[in-house]
Amino acid sequence: MANACLMRRLDQLLANLGYCSRREARGWVQSGRVTVRDEIPDDCGAKAEPADVRVDGEPLDHPAGLLLLVHKPVGLVCSHDEREGPNVYSLLPPRWRARNPQITSIGRLDKDTSGLLLLTDQSDLVHRLTSPKHKVPKVYRATVNADLAPALIPLFASGTLLLPKEKAPCAPAELRIITPREAELTLTEGRYHQVRRMFASQGVEVLALHRARFGHLELDDLPAGQWRELSLDTFKT
Repeated sequence: MANACLMRRLDQLLANLGYCSRREARGWVQSGRVTVRDEIPDDCGAKAEPADVRVDGEPLDHPAGLLLLVHKPVGLVCSHDEREGPNVYSLLPPRWRARNPQITSIGRLDKDTSGLLLLTDQSDLVHRLTSPKHKVPKVYRATVNADLAPALIPLFASGTLLLPKEKAPCAPAELRIITPREAELTLTEGRYHQVRRMFASQGVEVLALHRARFGHLELDDLPAGQWRELSLDTFKT
């Protein structure tokens, strides 16, 4: 017996998963491209469980949602607004870019920052992983223009560093100096251009910035511009 809670209109389902518009769905059904339990439905408004639907003989593409780990290269923005330039969503298959709800980034990396970026169409996951109260650690590797003073380590860890135009100090952050001009900084919050602004407040310019880790996730050997799928249960608690 079908589960009424999982039943979806075919035209809405196909449109939300990026296959076609709701209007186009009628033609897909009439031409026999869409089947439900191996039978051609009478109407594109018919309801079915996503697991029972096939398009061109194939199961639906991630009907439960997507979570992707992307190695963002420098030069791409995390915005859907094409006026801002090439974006990270251009790395994805066209069908995924047409999904509704849209696939969006969990937090952002600016255009000049590379590294680990998570993309999803699950709004609850976006909220949970970007909320400061969950304190998800994110590790950044920075190359700077001047030798780093050891005094920055206790300053960044103190939770007292107040950035210009901010009303509250930065949360405690762990700084590890790797070489005189290279460091790793672990943050548990995500303010606007935070890493660059923290160093700039101490007269240090960040020349290159790369996010190496998000929570327990790392890029491993994933090349720049590539992505891999993650289970939706990756951050399940």
